[in-house]
Amino acid sequence: MTQNRSESSLETLRAAFGTRLQENVLLAHYTTARVGGPADVLLPVHTAEELARAITLIWEANLSYVILGGGSNVLVSDAGVRGIVVLNRARNTRIDVRHTPPLAWAESGANLSALSHQVALRNLGGLEWAATVPGTVGGAVYGNAGAFGSDIAATLLLAEILHPESGRMTWPVERLEYQYRSSVLKQGTSKAVILSAQFKLHPGDQNTIKESMEANSTRRKRSQPPGASMGSMFKNPPGDFAGRLIEAAGLKGIRVGHAEISSFHANFFINQGNATAKNIMELIHLAQEQVADKFGVRLDLEIEPVGEFNNGLAAMYTGKK
Repeated sequence: MTQNRSESSLETLRAAFGTRLQENVLLAHYTTARVGGPADVLLPVHTAEELARAITLIWEANLSYVILGGGSNVLVSDAGVRGIVVLNRARNTRIDVRHTPPLAWAESGANLSALSHQVALRNLGGLEWAATVPGTVGGAVYGNAGAFGSDIAATLLLAEILHPESGRMTWPVERLEYQYRSSVLKQGTSKAVILSAQFKLHPGDQNTIKESMEANSTRRKRSQPPGASMGSMFKNPPGDFAGRLIEAAGLKGIRVGHAEISSFHANFFINQGNATAKNIMELIHLAQEQVADKFGVRLDLEIEPVGEFNNGLAAMYTGKK
C-alpha cells in the first residue's frame, strides 16, 4: 500500500470517527500483561454498529488491522502493531427472562465475567463457570473460553458475525466448529468479525448459583497467581496439564528480565515489573524446548502473539529467584 493511499484511507476513518482515531499509542496500557509496543493507529469503538462500520471501512481500504478487547490472551510485540488496532468497547447487554429458555445477549466487547454476574442476579444459571474468566465475550467466542467443566461451546446459542463477502450474518454455534480452545475463526479458515453473541440460560436457585460462583472464585484464587499475565500460556496437551509439565521440567520461577514463569502455577507467565514481549517469548521458547526434550510433548500456545516477533530468539534466563 502506498503512503498516499494509506493516508487517504485514514482520512476516511477520521471523517467517520473524528478525534477518537489516535496515532502512535502504546498498547501496554491495553493488555493484561502490561506489555506491548505502539500501534500505528488506535480506534476505540463503543457499539456493535460502530465496530461493523469501522471494520467495513478497513476492509474496503484494504488496511491491516487487529481487534483488541480486554487485552488478555494476547502477547503484543515490543515493536507494536503496524496498521490499525480496533479497541472493542462495544459492551451493551440484554437479558430476556421471558423467553423459553431465557437468553443473554451481549456485544462482543462486553466483559464475560460481568455478564455472568448480571445473569446470576436474575436467578438464571448457565454462565456460572464464566464468573472468573477474564476478557470479553468476543474473545471468549473466538477462542472457546472455558473453565470449571464448561465452555462457550456448551453455552453459546448463536453469534452475529460480520463477513467480508456476506455482510452481517447469524451463525449457530455449530458453524463455529468448536474444538478445545479453538474455533473456525481462530484457526483462520474463515475471515470474519464477531459483533455479538447470544447464550442459552436456565432458571435456577439464587443461593445455589451464588454458591457455585463463589466456589469457582475461591478455586481460581487458590490455583492461579496474581499479577500481570496473559492468562494460561499453553493449551493442556491431551491427558495432561501444561503447568505440570513445565514444573516437572524444573522451570518454575525461571526469569528472563522481569518476566517469570510463575512459582505458583507454571502455566502462567508473570510481568514482575518491566518485562518485555521479547522476555516473555524467550520463556515461551524455553518451556517448549525443555518440555519437548524431557517428555516428548509439544506445548501449543493458548495465547496469540500479535505483531512482529523474531522466531530465532535465544532462550536465556537468569535462574530461579
